[in-house]
Amino acid sequence: MSKLENYKLSSSLDKNIETIKEIFNNDDTLINRIFKNQHNPGLEYCIFFVNGMVDSRLINENIIEPIITNHIIEEGADSINQLHHQIIAADNVTKTKDIAKIIEGIVSGDTILFVEGSSESLIIDTKQYETRSIEEPVSEKVLRGPREGFTEHIITNLAMIRRKLKTNDLKFEFTVLGQQSRTRACICYIDGIVNKKILNELYKRLDSFSIDGVLDVNYIQEFIKDSPLSMFDTIGNTERPDVVAAKLLEGRIALILDGTPVVLTLPYLFIEYFQSNEDYYISFTFASIGRFLRVISFFITISTPAIYLALITFHQETIPTPLLLSIAAARQGVPFPTVVELLVLLIVFEILRESGIRMSTHMGESLSIVGALVLGQAAVEARFISAPIVIIVAITAITGFMIPGIKGASITLRFSFLLLSAMLGLYGYMFAASALLIHLFRLRSFGVPYMANLTSLHLQDLKDTAIRAPWWYMKYRPKFLTYKNIKREASGGIK
Repeated sequence: MSKLENYKLSSSLDKNIETIKEIFNNDDTLINRIFKNQHNPGLEYCIFFVNGMVDSRLINENIIEPIITNHIIEEGADSINQLHHQIIAADNVTKTKDIAKIIEGIVSGDTILFVEGSSESLIIDTKQYETRSIEEPVSEKVLRGPREGFTEHIITNLAMIRRKLKTNDLKFEFTVLGQQSRTRACICYIDGIVNKKILNELYKRLDSFSIDGVLDVNYIQEFIKDSPLSMFDTIGNTERPDVVAAKLLEGRIALILDGTPVVLTLPYLFIEYFQSNEDYYISFTFASIGRFLRVISFFITISTPAIYLALITFHQETIPTPLLLSIAAARQGVPFPTVVELLVLLIVFEILRESGIRMSTHMGESLSIVGALVLGQAAVEARFISAPIVIIVAITAITGFMIPGIKGASITLRFSFLLLSAMLGLYGYMFAASALLIHLFRLRSFGVPYMANLTSLHLQDLKDTAIRAPWWYMKYRPKFLTYKNIKREASGGIK
């Protein structure tokens, strides 16, 4: 908005109207209304607002009507103060002569009031536009727990968090991102629990980049994340207020953006891929079993095709003879080598999955059934692929569905492991696994080691990792996230 520096307000109402119309040239959504006081026609006023972003009834009843009918309005420069404090009936009214703030108010849904004889204006909060109702997030459905999810309206999202954390230590700090979009963002944290070093690092990274528009949190995430070329996320995201509240209580920070229901949380560690908010709403025994199964599923989904290929191609002596004969019989008449079978079927599976996601719900389910049953069976009967390959790909796919949050990394690792195993057998697999571990241990999330809690020697740090300990054992917050109020019951409440 640097070009706005050339514009200034004057005490002439006509000049101010001309200035605003010049700034919004060729914008037919901008509405202006000139009106006078019925008791003193010499008192002239003008309002500007954007059609479709304001509450028309509020403008008519709380701004225009009180000004037109009031018989005690003063003339001159003091008139703006009288309107501000005595006449305008709105919960948020700001007086300013800054043209940049005036333009930002108009495009944000506020109404701007100009007065003849005053070089100042009033920014009146009259925002009202259609928003989606609160629903359960489709991608994070649970069997037990809250059913509400974030919407695209930032104030609604902040209110949902405030309802869960009724403490004056909960802080919301607003900022604006995007030179053209001017999108509001909010940094949310609990004072006294948050690590100020991490908070200051977030401020520093947000100030380090410039972009025209910010329409989703991924615009920000790619700029501020550690190791941007890594396949693993170092910043988490969720659409659930209860997840955000729980992470704030551990000392994490939430970044909320207007216009999207997805909220970023940081720091984000590797073990969080396998944690679910539902783990804390059910018995710790069943939660621990489910979490352990997710961890095992991750290793199965990235390793099964590679290990099968390595054993069949390079290490046949390690397979029991009856099983080897059964596999050899199943491969009779198949013209392609095992590596080609695996690559083709895995690629076809990913195509089917993406097609199912992009289509409507009912068509997507039908496509999945057709792809899994009809195409798979037909390919085996036509001897294009062998039956064991279908089983291997099916196991890989099913275990991959257990951890949807790490889908991108799982696909990349699966093909990487497969290609290295095709060249070097189990040695290639072990080389790929070693490279993966080295990469994970080198990652950082805002200065916090990515594998921090998994490598800790403190028993307390391990009670919410691959298993979920009972609540009475989890007395402390993660030490690598906060350095104050380590005990969970040591903070909060009205001071």
